[in-house]
Amino acid sequence: MSHRTPQQIADHVREGMFANDRASKALGMQVLEVTPGRAVLTMTVREDMVNGHDICHGGLIATLADSAFAFACNSYNELTVASGFSIDLIAPARLGDVLTATCVEISKAGRTGVYDTEVRNQRGERIAVFRGRSYTAKGRPAVPDAHG
Repeated sequence: MSHRTPQQIADHVREGMFANDRASKALGMQVLEVTPGRAVLTMTVREDMVNGHDICHGGLIATLADSAFAFACNSYNELTVASGFSIDLIAPARLGDVLTATCVEISKAGRTGVYDTEVRNQRGERIAVFRGRSYTAKGRPAVPDAHG
């Protein structure tokens, strides 16, 4: 990792993490942006994501927010995992809605961090708010360099 800018590091993490992120890919998520401490992902609500009330399953909205959180908190290329999160579902998401999760770093101190993610639909209506707590394993990269 010779003399890369923080944005180059975040780009490296975005590419490397998404290449192996089978869960996010299976749900059709797209990573729009990863910058140091921030990430933006989208997901379109499909037929197989709608529950018996004809709205998007809340767990899938949480998964979108959790994926944005994962990219944001790993953007420094230090292996970071969730130690917990909470979510408030504010409005329903419906079939065909395009959901955008924007995660921002609130605090990063030592091995712990706090990140907030807001999920909105294509009309800009707030669907959910999510707060994630992270734990960083010092000295381990999130995405190893290709060169070793």
